[in-house]
Amino acid sequence: MSIRIGIMGYGNLGRGIEIAAKEASDMEIAAVFTRRDPSTVKILTEGVPVVSVNEAADWKDRIDVMVLCGGSATDLPVMTPQYAEMFNVIDSFDTHARIPEHFANVDAAAKKAGKIAVISCGWDPGMFSLARVYSNAILPDGKDYTFWGKGISQGHSDAIRRIEGVQDAKQYTIPVESALEAVRSGSQPELTTRQKHLRECFVVLKEGADAAKVEKEIKEMPNYFADYDTTVHFISEEELKKNHAEMAHGGFVFRSGRTGANKEHSHIIEYSLKLDSNPEFTTSVIIAYARAAYRMHQEGQTGCKTVLDIAPAYLSELSGEELRAHLL
Repeated sequence: MSIRIGIMGYGNLGRGIEIAAKEASDMEIAAVFTRRDPSTVKILTEGVPVVSVNEAADWKDRIDVMVLCGGSATDLPVMTPQYAEMFNVIDSFDTHARIPEHFANVDAAAKKAGKIAVISCGWDPGMFSLARVYSNAILPDGKDYTFWGKGISQGHSDAIRRIEGVQDAKQYTIPVESALEAVRSGSQPELTTRQKHLRECFVVLKEGADAAKVEKEIKEMPNYFADYDTTVHFISEEELKKNHAEMAHGGFVFRSGRTGANKEHSHIIEYSLKLDSNPEFTTSVIIAYARAAYRMHQEGQTGCKTVLDIAPAYLSELSGEELRAHLL
């Protein structure tokens, strides 16, 4: 029996979920839900209904896992607890500072409804989170370093687009090369947030918008830009589409540690990603964890989970025997 996937929202993430779910032999897309007029939303898969979000409750018994494709700034803090009262859900909430709060809200809703919710699923938080936990456990005497980019951050771009007066925007996160090399040397440098990354924003303004006000609001935005050296460029919509349409991204997680009776041996664990399509990789991760959510719910588990709580075997289409024979 196929795992029936619902897609809530049909932007870059929604399209990526559709593609990833079609590649999974144990899944089918049950429906796509939209805040737009459903008749205006054209999806890739024939025969799959596009439905208004107002009708989501009518699908409670026809969807095994609802994938929530909203933004972290304003959508998911409301959507995930709301829909966890009706469905097993999964989201890609990526505001690190607010994950404990988001977890608590979603956990309460999911447990009350007897559902499973997986939050903050993607590559950071997500795959990078796992790399940090594994490497901390292996090298307890050491330091962590995480670098993102160069690439477009969907969450940060979305946060800029929510600012009054902004028509469209893309934000690049750029690692500082000298900081990367210092970490790879094993010297365990002390690096501030500002010393590790630059943020570069390309913004299309709505007619009549105040550029100075928008720039100030971007640079002072807590959790997103306030702690970084941030450059803002105001450009035309044509230039944005021509020069900033690609969605490449990636990054690095390091653990620099020491072992030995006198801490004489240095070790560096480096995990890296180089992604042609940030949303398509993110949604590939989400689909694997949607499988896990379904399996855990079948076992009777409830409440909120993160990638740190879910065993790797739950992610794979392969059986335990196949995993032990071929991937262990």
